Amino acid sequence: MTIRISKLFGMDIYETNATYRGKVHDLVLNLEQGVVETITTQPLKVNSKIEAKKIITEHSVPYSKVISCDDIILINSGNVPTAPKRIEKEPEAAEDPRETAIRKKYIGYRSKYSTATRR
Repeated sequence: MTIRISKLFGMDIYETNATYRGKVHDLVLNLEQGVVETITTQPLKVNSKIEAKKIITEHSVPYSKVISCDDIILINSGNVPTAPKRIEKEPEAAEDPRETAIRKKYIGYRSKYSTATRR
């Protein structure tokens, strides 16, 4: 599933058993892997790590539970069996040139010939 992160903010979150969980306020990203880790239903503007940890543990949803995201975000409440998500990368030679152009424009494309090192 592909969607812009900016479209997620303010979306309603529902479980598969029709329980309302809240609205998306913040997202926790893993920049090394390029994936969304957690969706929070409370803003993460806090003054201490203890408050942030409380919000992450009590008012958040792991993104691995997301089943679908269109008009709302639908998460698995445990009553729907799902197959594990596998991330498969296609060979670079078979990559669509349009995707490469988008990646260069928005993500900061690094080719396999790049000499820049990551931190």
